[in-house]
Amino acid sequence: MTQSTEGSCLCGAVRFRIEGAFESFFLCHCGRCRKDTGSAHGANLFSSTARLEWLAGERLVRTYRLPDTRHEKSFCGTCGSPLPRVQEGVGMLVVPAGSLDDTIEVRPNAHIFVAHRATWDEDLESLPMIETFPG
Repeated sequence: MTQSTEGSCLCGAVRFRIEGAFESFFLCHCGRCRKDTGSAHGANLFSSTARLEWLAGERLVRTYRLPDTRHEKSFCGTCGSPLPRVQEGVGMLVVPAGSLDDTIEVRPNAHIFVAHRATWDEDLESLPMIETFPG
């Protein structure tokens, strides 16, 4: 049985399906991924065999490639949400974990580029955990 996972952007205009399994899941702390997400790290799933199918809004998908690098990011042209892409030159499907609507059983394999992590990204597990926006 082929694994199928669906996802979408924040505004819902772009929807997609991934057919196949993910081989790895990394939390990347490099400066480029931090810029891509505006957060402590990128959280991306990778597969060399899964297939990406656009269900809606493919014409809205934009891709930015940082000149003279392999670094690229696909996103919704309307709301800016990160979206899956096939990494140019290597054929690797890269899926931002937060773009998935379905629950996945895969857990991250590792934090990568930790030498580049943000200075404030230390011992975050010790901070208070609040169920909703603090009031």
